[in-house]
Amino acid sequence: MSRLVDAASKVEPFVIAKAGKPLVKVMAINAPEAGQLEPLGFMAEQIAVPDDFVDRMGAVEIEWLFVDGDA
Repeated sequence: MSRLVDAASKVEPFVIAKAGKPLVKVMAINAPEAGQLEPLGFMAEQIAVPDDFVDRMGAVEIEWLFVDGDA
C-alpha cells in the first residue's frame, strides 16, 4: 500500500476496483482536478511560428498541382 500511496503522491492517480467495478480513485491532495490542466501553451515562448505559416504551407506543392502543362 505504501508503494501505491507514494505513486499517487507523485501525481500518478490510480483506481481501486472490485470485481472489475471502479470503487475508489486515489490521487495526491494537490493534484489538479480534471479541467484545471492547461495542455495548450505549455511551450509558450519556446518556439516561434511565422505569421504567414498557414498561408505558405505547401505552397510549392499546391502550385505544382495547378500548373498548366506537363511537368
